[in-house]
Amino acid sequence: MEQLTVAMAKGRTATKAMKLFEQAGIYFSSLQDDSRKLVLTDDSGQVKLIFVKAVDVPTYVEKGAADIGIIGKDVLLEDPKDVYEMVDLRISACKLVVAGFPGPYPNTQLTVASKYPHVAKTFFTNKGIRTDVITLNGSVELAPLIGMADVIVDIVETGKTLKENGLVVLEEIADSSARLIVNKASFAIKTAVIQQLIGSVKEGMGVST
Repeated sequence: MEQLTVAMAKGRTATKAMKLFEQAGIYFSSLQDDSRKLVLTDDSGQVKLIFVKAVDVPTYVEKGAADIGIIGKDVLLEDPKDVYEMVDLRISACKLVVAGFPGPYPNTQLTVASKYPHVAKTFFTNKGIRTDVITLNGSVELAPLIGMADVIVDIVETGKTLKENGLVVLEEIADSSARLIVNKASFAIKTAVIQQLIGSVKEGMGVST
């Protein structure tokens, strides 16, 4: 079997993805919770795992530095890449939403704060609403509280942070969960081994192949 390189980011999604790999018979015994290693090989020597920043996963896959990537749909929506989206892994499920204070928001001109400026701009443009999008990378919920933005566009899992800050979901934009993506050239050259890995992952998930 040809070696495959898989890119993902460390964190909760990686922890869940590793369980999917184990269910598929792919084991990384050398992986330790406190390890700072960026490159690991599975016990069979056939799958190489590289850890990168979440937003960089699709780029590593698109450019061929990785054959396969595991990344949230929200990242793919924000920065679309020329890759194959093969499997919804059904982990790290959340929603991309518009949130703000309860009640209607202005429908002519909005100031929107978000770590997803492309998604936000596209969503409101399609609704015919002009926007001034402010890109923030953390504590986006703060923007409406201090009057910097009318609404925010962000991912929501439980809604607890919104609720604790007096904000509510005003509209849902898209569902998001971790996806398995594949480099197009890799899929053409390593079709059999990639399909084998995908089939094993699906079987471990209990999904018919």
